[in-house]
Amino acid sequence: MKISSILFGLATAFALCGLPNAAEAQITVVPQPRVVRLHQGQAAVPAAPKVYVDAKAKINAAYTISRLSEAGLKPTIVSKAAAADIAITMGKGSGHKEGYKLTLSAGKSPAVAAVADDRNGALYAIETIAQILKSDNAGHYTANVCTITDWPQFGWRAYMLDESRHFHGMANVKRLLDEMIRLKMNVFHWHLVDSPGWRIEIKGYPKLTEVGSLSDFSHYFLGAEKWKEVHPDRAYYTQKEIKEIVAYAAARGITIIPEIEVPAHCDASTIAYPELQTPVPNAEENKSLPALYNVISPKFKKFIETTLSQVVALFPSKIVHIGGDEANYARWSKNEDINKFMQAHGLKTYPDMQLYAINSIQKFLEKKGVKLIGWNEITGDNVHNEAGRGENSAVSLDPSAIVQFWDGSPDLAKKAIRKGYYLVNSNCHDTYLDYNYGVLPLERAYNFNPYFEDLTPEQNAKILGTGCQMWGEWTPTEERINFQTFPRIGAYAEDGWTNVENKNYADFVRRMAPIEQIWKAKGYFCGQPSYTMGVTAAPK
Repeated sequence: MKISSILFGLATAFALCGLPNAAEAQITVVPQPRVVRLHQGQAAVPAAPKVYVDAKAKINAAYTISRLSEAGLKPTIVSKAAAADIAITMGKGSGHKEGYKLTLSAGKSPAVAAVADDRNGALYAIETIAQILKSDNAGHYTANVCTITDWPQFGWRAYMLDESRHFHGMANVKRLLDEMIRLKMNVFHWHLVDSPGWRIEIKGYPKLTEVGSLSDFSHYFLGAEKWKEVHPDRAYYTQKEIKEIVAYAAARGITIIPEIEVPAHCDASTIAYPELQTPVPNAEENKSLPALYNVISPKFKKFIETTLSQVVALFPSKIVHIGGDEANYARWSKNEDINKFMQAHGLKTYPDMQLYAINSIQKFLEKKGVKLIGWNEITGDNVHNEAGRGENSAVSLDPSAIVQFWDGSPDLAKKAIRKGYYLVNSNCHDTYLDYNYGVLPLERAYNFNPYFEDLTPEQNAKILGTGCQMWGEWTPTEERINFQTFPRIGAYAEDGWTNVENKNYADFVRRMAPIEQIWKAKGYFCGQPSYTMGVTAAPK
C-alpha cells in the first residue's frame, strides 16, 4: 500500500508569500494561513447569518451551526448559495489537499465565500470564518475584505493523549477533539495501552479490562481498591464508546491512531494474562524483571492477532501504532526458548529479535490493508546509547513501516529517512507536553521545525509531519492536562500547518489572544499566568 493512499497525504508545496506585512497581520487566525491578500473595505454579515454548505462536503448542519455559534453567531442553514451570507462550496480552492480559498467581500452576496478542495478543507474554512469574523456590537460581524488561500505544510498534525497512566473518559477526549479542529489538527494519537493500564475492551480477553484497568501497575502502585476510589465506575473504554469517539473525531476531520504496545510496556496485560509473559527460570527474577512479551509463543500470537483484528475493525485509520520503545531484554536473555529461536533464525541480537517480531506484526497488518507505525526504536538503532544495542544487525525493519522519531540523536531520524522510511518528527525535547514550561516554553514549542536543514527537499518530503505528546505520568486530573496542553497546543498546530517562512512568534502571540479568551472561558487556563511571561506554578 503506497503512503500516498493513506489519509495523510503529505503537503509538499512551497509558500507563495513571506511573513505577513503589517496590514496582513490584522487577520487573526491560528494557525497562520498560507497566503493572505488584504483589500480596502470591510465585509459584514448579520449576527444571525444564513449559511450554505455544499452537500458534497458531507458536513452535518448541526455541526456547522455549533462551530459558528461558539464564535457568537446565530446561524441558520439555507439550501442555496445565492441566498446565503456565508457560503462554502466544493471545488478547486487552494488546489491542495485539505485546502480552501476564502473570499470576504463588501457589498456582495455572499459576503463570505469559501471554496474547499475536500471535506477537511471545508471544515477548516468554517474554523477560519469563526476566527476571522468579529462582532461590531451593532448587529453585524465584520472582517477586512481579503482573500485567503490556505493549505497545510504537513499532512500529519497530531496531538497524543496518554490514558494508560490516568483514565480521563469520553467527555474529556471529546473536548480535546473540539480544540484540535479549532486549530486544524487532524490526527489524534490515542495511547490506550502501556504498563500502567489497559484501557480498551478486547472481546475474548476480558481480564485485560477486568484486571488490567484496575491499577497503575508501574508508576504509583495503586492497588485495585484505591484505584476504584479514584475511578468508581471503570477505567476503560467499551468498544461501543470507542466507536462513538471515532465517529465524533471523523465529523471533525480527525483520524484516530490507536497505540497497542509490543514487546514491552506490557505489565497490565501480562498481569492479567501471565502466560503472555516471557518466563525465566529463577522465581525471584520472574517476579522482578521488567515485563516483556514472549513473542515466539503461540499464545502471544493468538493474543496479538485477536487484539489487532478488533482494533483495526474499530479504528478506520488504516494505521496502528505498535509502540516498540524502551524494551528491556533481560527476560529474553534468560529464556532458553528465545535464545534457541534466535539461533535457528540467524538473529544475532535481542533488537534483532524485536525487529523480527515487529516485522511479523507488520505482515499481519498489511494483509488487512493497515500500516504499522512505531517509536524509533523499531529501526533497531541504538537510540539510548546502550552497550550492545544496534550492533551487527541481521534484520531490517520492513520498508513499509512508518517511524515516529522521539529520542536519540537527530542523526537517527535522518538515517531512517535516507533509508527510505516515512517519518513523523516528534523529537521529545521539542514536542513533549509533559515537560514543564521552564524546560519547554511556548516559544521553543513554536519554533520547532519538523524538517532537517541538512536534508534535501526530496528527503524532507519523507517527513509526514509532527505530533505533540501529552504523556500521563503527572496528569491525574483534567485540570493538569489543561495546564500542560494549553496554550502550547496552539504552537504545535502552527508548526504542522504553517510553512517556516510565514511563522513569526510575536505575531502568533497576538493571534492567539482571542483563542486564549475562549480557553479561559472554558476554564482551561487553571489560573496560570500569561503564557508570554512563563509558567511558575501549576495545579495539583
